[in-house]
Amino acid sequence: MNKFYQILGLLMLLMCSNYAFAQVTLLGTVKTTEDEVLPETLVILKGLHRKTTTNIDGQFRLDAPENKRVTLRVEANGFVAHEELIEIQDKSVYLNIQLQLDKKELNEIVLEEQKENNFGRSTLSQVEGTAIYAGKKSEVVLLEDINANLATNNSRQIYAKVAGLNIWENDGAGIQLGIGGRGLNPNRVSNFNTRQNGYDISADALGYPESYYSPASEAIQRIEIVRGAASLQYGTQFGGFINFKLKEGGNKPFEFVSRNTAGSFGLFNTFNSVGGTTNRFKYYGFYQYKTGNGWRPNSEFDVHNAHANLKYQVNEKLNLGVEYTHMEYLAQQPGGLSDAMFAQDPMQSIRERNWFQVHWNLGAIKANYKFTQNTTLEAMVFGLIAGRDALGFLGQITRMDPGLPRNLLKDRYKNVGSEVRLMHKYNLLNSTSTFLVGGRYYRGFTNRKQGLGSDGLGPDFDYLNSNDLEHSEYDFPSENISVFTENIFHLTPKFSVTPGLRFEYISTNAEGYYNQINYDLAGNIIYKEKIEDNRTNSRSFVLAGIGVSYKPKANKEIYANISQNYRSINFNDMRIVNPNYQVDPNLKDESGFSADIGFRGTIGKYFSYDLSGFLLSYNDRIGQVLMTDSIRFTTYRYRTNVSDSRNMGIEAYAEVALLKAIGLTSNAHGLNVYATLSLMDAVYLNSKEEAYENKKVEMVSPVILRTGIRYSFKNFSTSLQFSYTHEHFTDATNAEFSPDAVSGIVPSYYVMDWSADYRFKKWFAISIGSNNLLNTMYFTRRAAGYPGPGILPSDGRSFYATLQFKL
Repeated sequence: MNKFYQILGLLMLLMCSNYAFAQVTLLGTVKTTEDEVLPETLVILKGLHRKTTTNIDGQFRLDAPENKRVTLRVEANGFVAHEELIEIQDKSVYLNIQLQLDKKELNEIVLEEQKENNFGRSTLSQVEGTAIYAGKKSEVVLLEDINANLATNNSRQIYAKVAGLNIWENDGAGIQLGIGGRGLNPNRVSNFNTRQNGYDISADALGYPESYYSPASEAIQRIEIVRGAASLQYGTQFGGFINFKLKEGGNKPFEFVSRNTAGSFGLFNTFNSVGGTTNRFKYYGFYQYKTGNGWRPNSEFDVHNAHANLKYQVNEKLNLGVEYTHMEYLAQQPGGLSDAMFAQDPMQSIRERNWFQVHWNLGAIKANYKFTQNTTLEAMVFGLIAGRDALGFLGQITRMDPGLPRNLLKDRYKNVGSEVRLMHKYNLLNSTSTFLVGGRYYRGFTNRKQGLGSDGLGPDFDYLNSNDLEHSEYDFPSENISVFTENIFHLTPKFSVTPGLRFEYISTNAEGYYNQINYDLAGNIIYKEKIEDNRTNSRSFVLAGIGVSYKPKANKEIYANISQNYRSINFNDMRIVNPNYQVDPNLKDESGFSADIGFRGTIGKYFSYDLSGFLLSYNDRIGQVLMTDSIRFTTYRYRTNVSDSRNMGIEAYAEVALLKAIGLTSNAHGLNVYATLSLMDAVYLNSKEEAYENKKVEMVSPVILRTGIRYSFKNFSTSLQFSYTHEHFTDATNAEFSPDAVSGIVPSYYVMDWSADYRFKKWFAISIGSNNLLNTMYFTRRAAGYPGPGILPSDGRSFYATLQFKL
């Protein structure tokens, strides 16, 4: 089957050069009735799937089939839409179009009505920028249209309308994001290709794809999520692609926004941003400071986050941009709990010497060049200089901290990459088809040290013996070269086929040493040996996929896709010294494929839906099993290729504007009800060990339900949300209990959140709310190492209030 899809993709890509038809260039300028040019105005050829926007001089260019009558539509915010029928002859056509100002008085009631039509969730278009999303399962979260606690990046609220996400909620401050789709590990978004404004933000996209940095939600314009089929354009992750698109400067010369939040447990968050457009420059920047004590003792934190983005429109064809992000934080970690301790008091903490600090520096330079309205080149260079330090006692939670020197792990990351994309639109079968080709080069470098730190209480991140570490020191260089291509073939105006190919070369290496230490039953060292460990792992392969889309109407779509996936072992899989965690030295990469089929769309302005089924097939899936130390008779997690696995399920989203649905047309009031439901079944197959055969895959909840209701009246809105996650296992042996609480069941839990917003004109807004309104005691994670080990309780009930000022 894999060869079939590779051959099919090649054949269909070769077809694109053999069916071009004669075209006529349609040129024009869009101005106001007062002869002022209108940039960024939408120009559409209706029925031909062709559209563009005017440049900074109000000019546009489109290709149209000759000897044909077409309807041209021009749209701009605040102006009356313009339509005219054009007779295309065998020559170029030039149009001068003037748009009339829409002089209707838009009072606050009408503005609220327009906003209510937006459900806070949408999907990606078939083509956006220089990316192709045709036939793919995609979701877009629009941050301005949801009620949520943005100060703490509350994932339960932000991602409520994205079906199938398992969310780890042990970080109540929202410093790190932990989400996983379709049964994949949520740890630091490690199973997504995670990006900000299109470039990588993880520690090392190949060797260590964990994201210690998460953008401030108050700075995010929208979150774009594409499931497994994203592997062809964005890399090999099974989970797909997630991109945080940050805000940009508005059309005003200057705008200042200040948001200040106070909440339970000493929470204080201040977010301040500036942005605007001056001549050909567009700029945006923010600074965020967040501090608090945390719900449990020993949970204090301080976070600093800053970002700057500058764009310059050189001319009508070339746009340049540069951006920089800095984040640093220090957090005390309260450690895990045993099952008995959690039942006794989930708020307690018996670890006061565990600390974690991160510093993150991201930079990117971008260029976008339009050769013509149909051909665009996008290039960017990006880099990361970052590090994280983890300090504390990693012994089992059933043992008291003896107060000896603490375990200290230090990582330093230095990565650089570049990506180039060329998109070309051409005429095929009297419709517009789209061809995309791109390449990527990425070089990562990680230095990882593990030894002993101080025996004190505070955050002292210095080694006792920096020249002779007690545990290990490694360099992990990595390199990736990839070339990818996709093509949308519009075989009819309603039906399209999108095949794609991706070539990957991956090299991950390890250079360093570790100390082999054996202990007696009293914990004394009886044997120690320094072992040099140098490994090289290079491989290359081709991934193939294909997607189809059928749109019986403009607002309805049937989509399906199948794409191969691949995931290389990461640096944590190579070597780490942890008494609760060991790694199989013969670990292998994972491979497989993902498939989707679904139906999505809207009915009028009152109903939005997306119903889909998926299949995720893994070969040599890496998982965690419970083992017993033969010398010390203690249990630990063993990370190995457990076996093949199969995840399948149904994901559903629906939202209805009730008042519109029943025919009430009151502009002042709005009432929306929404729900997302995920039903999943994931099992291990073809295992060499009977203990794993047909066992449930860990961290896969069979039922995840989130539902809510939102009421709005003029400038006021309020939301109530309910979330339910069914019980699931945390290791491949499906252990229900372990004495150290590292393995066992995560019981079913439900959580309720409430929030409300009020806006006074444009310059003032207030938000209040309560997370975990019913004060449910629950947990979402059992950790083997940091920030545990053991059960990591989620926060109890909290309250917050936010004041926003805009100038």
